[in-house]
Amino acid sequence: MRRISLLGVVLAAAVGVGFLFFTERPLTVTVVQPVHDVTLRIYGLGTVEARILSRVGFEVGAALTRLSADAGDSVTKGQELAVLHSTEQEARVARARAAVAANEANLAKAGAAVVRARAVLAEREAANRRQQGLVQRDVASAQRAEETQRDEDVARADLAVAEADVAVIQAQGADAAAALRQEEALLAHHRLVAPFDAQVVTRHAEAGTVVKAGDPIFTLIDPATIWIQAYVDEERAGQLAIGQPGTIRLRSQPSAEFHGSIARIGIESDRVNEERRVWLTCSDCPAEMFLGEQAEVRITTGNRDSALMVPEVAITGFDGHRGMVWTVQDGRLARVGLTFGARDDRGRVEVTGGLPEGATIVAGPPKGAAEGRRARTSEAP
Repeated sequence: MRRISLLGVVLAAAVGVGFLFFTERPLTVTVVQPVHDVTLRIYGLGTVEARILSRVGFEVGAALTRLSADAGDSVTKGQELAVLHSTEQEARVARARAAVAANEANLAKAGAAVVRARAVLAEREAANRRQQGLVQRDVASAQRAEETQRDEDVARADLAVAEADVAVIQAQGADAAAALRQEEALLAHHRLVAPFDAQVVTRHAEAGTVVKAGDPIFTLIDPATIWIQAYVDEERAGQLAIGQPGTIRLRSQPSAEFHGSIARIGIESDRVNEERRVWLTCSDCPAEMFLGEQAEVRITTGNRDSALMVPEVAITGFDGHRGMVWTVQDGRLARVGLTFGARDDRGRVEVTGGLPEGATIVAGPPKGAAEGRRARTSEAP
């Protein structure tokens, strides 16, 4: 019994010693050291896009008779791209021109009638003046004078009618000319031309296809407006500003790094992904770019001569501004609340305040950590 009791005491002592060893022995933790010449960058993932992209088509519907461009072609402003079957519309234009010619003939005829009416009026006026003079000298009868006056009035009315006919025909001429311009404009709509110097991305139809008004025939882009559309997490987007420089890596050229700057920041964030869109122009990208190609961007938002950068994994309860970290103070672990500022693309956050004097920040959550436990420190690589 004494041996059993002694063995129990020995085992209890061994357990106690082991417990003290594993719970009270100093932990070896890695601590964060200040770094110098820090470049703050924000990471974004996006695609190659074109600012000016148009899906062009006809304003009228008919059968395609000719296409003069294909995907990959470069076209200039005003260059013919496609033509629709236009026989019916050409007939309408010819009919409208004939109407204009007929109106011009009617106008000439009405003008001649006005000249004739004026001549008759002048003759009647002269005859009336003679008769009125004879009546005053009692050479002619009053009845004859009344007849000549009536003849003058009739001639003046005939002239007014002739001039009104001219005005009516002129109005009809304006209507006929407008109708001709309309038919000519519709005829012009049967020919599709490039609206700007462009590159053909896609040809959507082939000759013989009957298309409706508004159907896209070609997709065009302005090659000079190629840029990168990237998505940035809203938590980091507050540091973005127009003109900030960035580096671009294309998926097809992972070993090459290109340079650009922010040209536009979207005023509306994606409500589902909680990301903000930014567009970067590229100063040295390849001459040949492919729309939709994946691209990675890293935007430089600032620089620090010296900063204390803490990995986000070491922060608990982080709300974007404040959080808790483990620190080593006087050789023992302690939990401290800090304030944070800018982030970089390596998952680190800048410490802006709250660190006690002489304390160092643990670079990662230590296993078995407890308030007041002794700790040995080593610098983070």
